[in-house]
Order: sequence, then structure tokens, then C-alpha cells
Amino acid sequence: MRGLTVTTLTAVAGIAAAFGSNALAATPDDTQGVLVLAVAIAVQFPILRVIGIDTDDLSAKDVLYIGFMTFALWFVSWGILLTTGA
Repeated sequence: MRGLTVTTLTAVAGIAAAFGSNALAATPDDTQGVLVLAVAIAVQFPILRVIGIDTDDLSAKDVLYIGFMTFALWFVSWGILLTTGA
């Protein structure tokens, strides 16, 4: 159940970060887009704690997984948003 919760949260956070980057960043090379991603990654740990997952129990591999999955979903989603002109 913990793995499903973490994976779902990373996917939702990555897609939400893509929409946030699309709304705030004027161009693809604007640093505000990456700042939205960084905030999306950082916000997940308090959310996991509120949900009931002990974040102190996460290994380095788990933290890297959260960061990478959020980045991957953000990258793909924002790329789609940029190319469609949405």
C-alpha cells in the first residue's frame, strides 16, 4: 500500500507541476518552470507524513525514486503542453 501511495502522489505531483510550469514560465528555458518542479518534489514529504507514511523510514533509493518519478512525469507532461501550445 505504501508503494502505491508514493507512486500515485509522485505522478499527480509531476503532472500538477507541469501545469504549474506551463502557467508560470514564459518560455521553456525560464527557470521558474524548474522551481515549480523543485517545490513539487519538496512538498511531497510533508504530504506523505500527513497521510501516515513515516518519511524518516524512507531510504535514499526511495527519495531518489520520488524525485525521479516526479521529474519524469513533469518533463513529459510539460513537453506535451509546450508542443500543443496549451
